[in-house]
Amino acid sequence: MTISPVEQKIRAGLPLIRFLQDFLPLSLLNRLNQVGVAKAKLEAGVVRKAVSAEGVSCEWLIPPNCRMDKVLLYFHGGGFIFEQTPLHLAMGAYLAKKLGVRILMVDYPTAPSQPYPAALNACSAAYLWLLGQGVSARDIVVAGDSAGGNLAIATLLKLRGENHPLPAAAICLSPVTDLTPEAHRSEGIRDLLLSPKALKRYNQAYLAGNDPHNPLISPVLGDLRGLPPMLIFAGDEEVLREDAIHFAKKAVAAGLDIRLEIYPRMWHVWQLFLSLPEATQSLDDMAQFCAAQLALD
Repeated sequence: MTISPVEQKIRAGLPLIRFLQDFLPLSLLNRLNQVGVAKAKLEAGVVRKAVSAEGVSCEWLIPPNCRMDKVLLYFHGGGFIFEQTPLHLAMGAYLAKKLGVRILMVDYPTAPSQPYPAALNACSAAYLWLLGQGVSARDIVVAGDSAGGNLAIATLLKLRGENHPLPAAAICLSPVTDLTPEAHRSEGIRDLLLSPKALKRYNQAYLAGNDPHNPLISPVLGDLRGLPPMLIFAGDEEVLREDAIHFAKKAVAAGLDIRLEIYPRMWHVWQLFLSLPEATQSLDDMAQFCAAQLALD
């Protein structure tokens, strides 16, 4: 299959991002992210509004003429150690405009200064805050990419364990579902964006000595029965492909309504690169799934 010029250009730049993740100090990377977030260019008409959700730093992305009763609650990726990025904001704005609903982007506390369970507690608190604001659980879809995908599933398990109403559905983009040493990994694949070295660094920072076999850390080990419908994306050329496949198999065995989409040639969270046709294709699929689960007209 012929690779488009857009994909070729993006692929050429990915090794630099991979190198920076492996070797640049975390403090510098997050400072660069903060500068980018402040200047992030979003879809025309999408308004950013900072809000504190029970003390958790969040940001509304509000498209024009949107439904105010429906919400996509989004947990960004970044290996549990990176803060919100301009790429995540741009992707969120695209989805907000496509869906016509508000998106609440959760900028949860990050490791290593705040390891597990800080991020999970913040994500759960943001969801409960929405309920407290009068948004019905059936009018919320929870989503996340990479570490945020982990947090999305773990939040469902935590909410169920605390007898809270669950959201209408969940969506995970390239989720990390298993932080144990026994985790299934895609052998023989060189992910253009995420290296095994970076993955190990991120996981160790988040764990901080906690047991990786805890289902709230490695949700693939949890009891998945009764969780809401899920849509999961993974790239065929990403290091976490087997995380998605293994989780989907466990979910099917538990009786979940789950759909797994594996995109040929794609790397870890390719959806962040909006100029890529495969990115908008999968995001549009995500929007359609959300619309169906939220019963949007």
